[in-house]
Amino acid sequence: MSVSRRNFLRGGAASIMIAGSVEAIANPAAASTVGYGPLVPDPNGLLALPQGFSYKIVAEAGKTLLESGEPTPSDADGTASFPSRNGSTLVNNHEIGGGEPYRVPALQGLTYDPGAGGGTTNIDVDRHGTRVREYVSLAGTHNNCAGGKTPWNTWLTCEETEQKAGGAFQKDHGYVFEVDPFDQQANQDPVPLKFLGRYSHEAVAVSPRDARIYLTEDANGPHGLYYRWTPPRGFHGGKGTLRELAAATGGDTAGQLQAMSCYHGSQHIADLSEATRPGTRYKVRWVDVPERDAKTTSVRKQFTDDQVTRSRKLEGAWWSHGGAYFVASYARQSDGSVNEHDGQVWFYDPESETVTLKTIFGVNPDPTQDTAFDGPDNITVSPYGGVILAEDGEGINHLVGVTPRGTAYPLARNDFNDSEFTGPNFDVTGRILFANIQTPGYVFAITGPWQG
Repeated sequence: MSVSRRNFLRGGAASIMIAGSVEAIANPAAASTVGYGPLVPDPNGLLALPQGFSYKIVAEAGKTLLESGEPTPSDADGTASFPSRNGSTLVNNHEIGGGEPYRVPALQGLTYDPGAGGGTTNIDVDRHGTRVREYVSLAGTHNNCAGGKTPWNTWLTCEETEQKAGGAFQKDHGYVFEVDPFDQQANQDPVPLKFLGRYSHEAVAVSPRDARIYLTEDANGPHGLYYRWTPPRGFHGGKGTLRELAAATGGDTAGQLQAMSCYHGSQHIADLSEATRPGTRYKVRWVDVPERDAKTTSVRKQFTDDQVTRSRKLEGAWWSHGGAYFVASYARQSDGSVNEHDGQVWFYDPESETVTLKTIFGVNPDPTQDTAFDGPDNITVSPYGGVILAEDGEGINHLVGVTPRGTAYPLARNDFNDSEFTGPNFDVTGRILFANIQTPGYVFAITGPWQG
């Protein structure tokens, strides 16, 4: 499992870096004229929201119950919502690595490896975000972190690990699995999508035009990579097609898996932390992955630094505006990064084959104060403009909105503890924002006077 920003920073103090328009982006006080107003402390001590907003608890680890009778599993992470006849169905990851109190139960037919405790649950809610039921949709996977929604309305859940078989684990891990929000039969006998590689997967974004899949890797020593999978000729994305491809002869290496390499003119960019100003744009080339199942060597270690572009803590991903948004959570010179920051948001444009730095956060001088943001993780694009980031910082954590002009504002604050936010996503109507506090494991439905 990769090192979190919180644990990393406990090893040493951070310095301050301000670049471009970072100072305005990182300081909520400078954003008083944008967003939805100041946050109101929650009398119940859970979730501070702007005036006029409210929340419901959809699920709570260890307290709400699955249809099979067990408690809701721990560590809610990446999540997506899918419109149903009566409301929505959420597919909710559980980033369970082994020490959490509530595992995803290893139900017959839905379990990949009974030695692993992660997976996904599906949660049905009505049109008001009220919980109806919750049930296991995938079990026996390991450290399910983020993932991504497909254009054909399924969920790709990502294992953030390189764990191999041995001890309690009966199978190798580090794969992506597809989960259907409505058809439990389609979730029977889980099949890893090995053609997407075996590494510390974080999140994915899928192009609706050509079914290409873009993937982030949260790893270090060396830092992780940004990947693109191109399907084989004649492939058409749809429910069940990825599974069929994976299970077919030669499915482990179907399509083409490549890593991103960025250039500024003829200059190769070795690390995304080289960019310090919003608007920085790099040309992208793609380099074939030599051995995607990493049988002897981790995928990111199969390249020399002059072949690819790396980044510390590549995190959330989301497809919108004809391309893929993705997040780098932080960078420090002490970990080998060129420059220091507390978060970057990038946009990959497949038409121009470029990546552009949309937002950058300066290093937060005091994360224990409610005056700045740091450590963005999961991301979603708001139907009201801009993006919403789930903060996984050292101190106080927020849901952070960023306007199209690049100004950040607080949308929610964790008043319960210092755990990260995860899984922000809107329902199809745009009236409900679903989001999670990972520990102890809350899933919320947030409503209010949304506006542009």
